[in-house]
Amino acid sequence: MKKAFNPDNYSNWQLSSLTFLRVLIGWHFLYEGMVKLLASPPWSAKSYLLGSVGPIAPVFREMAANPTLLNVVDFLNVWGLILIGISLFIGLLSRPCKLAGILLLLLYYFAYPPFAALGVNPQAEGSYWIVNKNLIELAALLVLYLFPTSPVTGIDRFFRTKDITK
Repeated sequence: MKKAFNPDNYSNWQLSSLTFLRVLIGWHFLYEGMVKLLASPPWSAKSYLLGSVGPIAPVFREMAANPTLLNVVDFLNVWGLILIGISLFIGLLSRPCKLAGILLLLLYYFAYPPFAALGVNPQAEGSYWIVNKNLIELAALLVLYLFPTSPVTGIDRFFRTKDITK
């Protein structure tokens, strides 16, 4: 019989390290969302989407070309970043928000993937090949999803059930 996952079995160092990672990623998402929300002039994903070079670039360009859809994308991007960030930061509903964060980071990754055949990425902060900060943060969210801490160190602890794997 499969043993239920129990974060109470973490050592203090494991729990502290995983919680610290969750809070850092939450801060990063929250900060990125707030910068976009408070930008002057108002922020839009239009230029980012139009310049995309990844395998689903035509889909991103179509989003940018449709003003109604672009407004939805802008709204979802800003508020997705903010809500995912808050969730991770305080440890509330963090498991579904980690999945949402992974999805968002996958979209960012495939908009500008660091593949040599695609040439230099003007959006990149450095020189990458296959692995970039989006993929690393995505992997960190996956680790946090598989080894959750919010049932012990977040607000989720007030809603905890015996088996948190479900």
